[in-house]
Amino acid sequence: MQLTVLGSGTAVPHPKRASSAYWLQTSEAAVLLDFSVFALGRIMTKGFEWANMDAIWISHFHLDHIGGLPAFLFGSRHAEEMKGRKKPLRIFGGTGLKALLKGYSGLNNYKLLDQPFPLEIIEVEPLERFEIAPGIEAVALKTPHTEESLAIHLRDRDGSTLVYTSDTGFTETLAAFARRVDLLVIEASFPHKNPTENHLELAEAMYVIRKAEPTLAVLTHLYPYWDDIDFVREVAKFSPMAEVVEALDGLKLVVPPKAKTEK
Repeated sequence: MQLTVLGSGTAVPHPKRASSAYWLQTSEAAVLLDFSVFALGRIMTKGFEWANMDAIWISHFHLDHIGGLPAFLFGSRHAEEMKGRKKPLRIFGGTGLKALLKGYSGLNNYKLLDQPFPLEIIEVEPLERFEIAPGIEAVALKTPHTEESLAIHLRDRDGSTLVYTSDTGFTETLAAFARRVDLLVIEASFPHKNPTENHLELAEAMYVIRKAEPTLAVLTHLYPYWDDIDFVREVAKFSPMAEVVEALDGLKLVVPPKAKTEK
């Protein structure tokens, strides 16, 4: 598997960080993890085959994670690249996803769900295994962020594993969920002095990482508070048991890690 960070930031506008989106590529499939308003532009800039992606994962319904999806569905109805598509596009998320997209579809008679290709919207139950795309087994975990928010554990056919927490408050269950995965993509919204229980600060993220013992951990969903922080020095204070890197837009990560990450 290879994961490309398309957006490492938050809803707060930032000159270097777009809001959440990650392109996951395997030998058999392509999956988009979250779909911010910047995602499609970043996908096309990178030259990824957007019209051929197999699945979209929506972790929760905050606009910095789903805002680009309605626009994509509006455009895909008219895109030449989609007219010859035969395989289904599957959109996965928590309870309420169908109603939300149906509501968008009804606005101005957009008909977002009437696509020139098969479109499947699948609401996932926590801890029930499912195939998110060919060769990729998945299971979701309820997280303390919103009513529908979910983390996801992915296992490729070759045995490589990845957990994407998306936005979450602190829970020790995350450590068990991500136990010894190859790659843990975990939010660390604030370097310190967390103003909310619905996000993680660095100390909380590092606690999960130390308990989970992944091969590689990536801290993401970084608010501008991080701009003046020495990332390496701050992380080193916690003596992590794994390699921990900063998510940057454009960062490419091989799963399982075989070499240093590259930008």
